[in-house]
Amino acid sequence: MSTSNEICRMDAVHLANLVRTKQLSAVEVTRAVIDRMNRLEPQLHAFCTPTPELAIAAAERVDKNIMAGVAVGPLAGVPVGIKDLVCTQGVKTVSGSWAYADFVPDEDDVVVERLKQAGAIIIGKTNVPEFGYSGVGHNPVFETSRNPWNTTLTPGGSSAGSGAAVAGGMGPIAIGGDGGGSVRIPSSFSGLFGMKASMGRVPLYPGTKDERYPGVSSWEALEHLGPMSRTVADSALVLSVIAGPDDRDSRSLPYERDFDWLTALRGDLKGKRVAYSADLGYAAVDPRVRKIVAEAAKVFERDLGCIVEEANPGWDNPYDGFWGMVIRETDLRGLRAMADRLGEKMTPHLAAVLRTEWTAEQLTDAMVVRKAVTNKMWRFMRNYDLLITPTVAVPPFEVGIQGPTVIDGREVDQFEWLHFTYPYNLTGSPAATVPAGWTEDGLPIGLQIIGRHLDDALVLRASACFEAAQPWKHRWPGMLAEMGL
Repeated sequence: MSTSNEICRMDAVHLANLVRTKQLSAVEVTRAVIDRMNRLEPQLHAFCTPTPELAIAAAERVDKNIMAGVAVGPLAGVPVGIKDLVCTQGVKTVSGSWAYADFVPDEDDVVVERLKQAGAIIIGKTNVPEFGYSGVGHNPVFETSRNPWNTTLTPGGSSAGSGAAVAGGMGPIAIGGDGGGSVRIPSSFSGLFGMKASMGRVPLYPGTKDERYPGVSSWEALEHLGPMSRTVADSALVLSVIAGPDDRDSRSLPYERDFDWLTALRGDLKGKRVAYSADLGYAAVDPRVRKIVAEAAKVFERDLGCIVEEANPGWDNPYDGFWGMVIRETDLRGLRAMADRLGEKMTPHLAAVLRTEWTAEQLTDAMVVRKAVTNKMWRFMRNYDLLITPTVAVPPFEVGIQGPTVIDGREVDQFEWLHFTYPYNLTGSPAATVPAGWTEDGLPIGLQIIGRHLDDALVLRASACFEAAQPWKHRWPGMLAEMGL
């Protein structure tokens, strides 16, 4: 019989198999995770709206179906946390804002709908900054999410609670959203694998699509939903469930013939051409990140048989253009009215950016920047199979700020530590982060793996190959051992 701690350290693939074969019950798994949540939440604040009663009821239904011989899905009995910008029928979706403090959606997001159909157990909503306009985990409504590797530090964001939950063993997988890096940032800061599949692989609705929700309905041309997990295989399993077309999302891609998310994990990388960029030609990067990611890049050549070259895609710094695209995707009328109603109860930097007078030229310039970055990317990738970079420019930093204003001796804007993630929201490229290593004081650092247009399969395979060459699954935050977990 497995102990509660053993269950919480199992990956999703293994858990689902044990539940299907009746070696564990879904209720047993769910109770183990809820018990751990009760232990860790006072320190981590990963879940803003836990749903233990609903989770136990869902687990009982899975067990009943298994005992009756009814077919269950590939995620049967697997606990999953859902980012609180993703709508959940009958469960609050607060989005980190007082404007939605009592908002209960009347429908599930497509992703949640598919997870439930696959037998997953929704254990709660994970914390976010207000409307996701940040790379960290504090908002005006809930306690600030903390990093399990060091609870004085942020787990990243905007899928902050999702990162903290999985890193702490409160479920093997969680769903994040990524409009500028928000799956990859917290995965990097939390020592996890996270993947933003190609734009359109995972359909979006109602989030970003429904005009009834001014805050949630934003960033349509930038946003992706994706999995965060301790293993590459777990994320591949989730993507096999949540990806695929849906008529509620006009951008969703059709199924591809001869493509399977789990089969994509197989094979090697011998002879693949890999570009390695330490700074994209303009980013300030913490020396600890440079060192660890440079060593990780050597793995592709030394251990995986790739041809690795240092090269930059060659675009000009698109920072201003990205923020212009964010504003183009924002319901300014609705959110400005909301800011007026909320006053001091809205996050200050969000209120400030909403009240900025944006010119038509700034917004059209942003579109031009996006086109330039996309064209530079495809031309660059004609010569390479993969591009690898740091995931973010710094290790995890203290809670309460939006980001460091000095990196490696250079003064920077508070969001410039995100230079490596948002360009691939502009291009829509598949991109993943893997744990590259840990700093001397035990903080995780991520390596980003970016693929050609629509080449999700190679990004997954490269991630799995790196995982096999430099495993990380055995590493857990020290606080767990200190708490007997």
